[in-house]
Amino acid sequence: MELCEILSKCDHTLLSQTATWEEIKAICDDGIKYSTASVCIPASYVKKAKDYVGDRLKICTVIGFPNGYSTTAVKLFEAKDALDNGADEIDTVINIGHLKDKLYDEILYELTELKKVCADKILKVIIETCLLTDDEKIKMCEIVTKSGADYIKTSTGFSTAGATREDVELFAKHIGEKVLIKAAGGIASLADAEDFIKLGASRLGTSRIVKIAKNENSRSSY
Repeated sequence: MELCEILSKCDHTLLSQTATWEEIKAICDDGIKYSTASVCIPASYVKKAKDYVGDRLKICTVIGFPNGYSTTAVKLFEAKDALDNGADEIDTVINIGHLKDKLYDEILYELTELKKVCADKILKVIIETCLLTDDEKIKMCEIVTKSGADYIKTSTGFSTAGATREDVELFAKHIGEKVLIKAAGGIASLADAEDFIKLGASRLGTSRIVKIAKNENSRSSY
């Protein structure tokens, strides 16, 4: 698989609590240079980043992040605010406690309302697979499909583990036809990226693939 094809599926990500505008600006420059699918950045930088990149790059942000236990009203406000500021894509975290309590209707309601707010903008649903049983993952495939959300996403990258090949395989077997898969967290090499794509991931949440591309360019310049 060509490196450029892998890069086109990457949400080039910087969600560190200490992220500065200079660092956000740098990953935006990288996203444009390497034609990534988007940059995924904190909501507080969305407006400035969108003003900076214009139509050259998609801006993705996260809401209810990383724990997912904000109220639905708060998540809806966060999503609307991010979209008003220029976000093209929203990644939201489910209420994991609600899933453990089998409050499936509440999760479905929240995701359905978020998709209404997002309208034609992309909504990705982070279910934090490392905290779930396989049965819970399968249930979330069903709920995400019913909600009309665009993607199911493995991980925040802020919990006990990131994406696994087994989870992406599981998603591919149980999501609806119109739902895509995003693998995120721990994607450290081109081999990882290729594996996840071959297993069914259409997006990768990672910063490391761009770093690999930079190293390739550095070597080729000698």
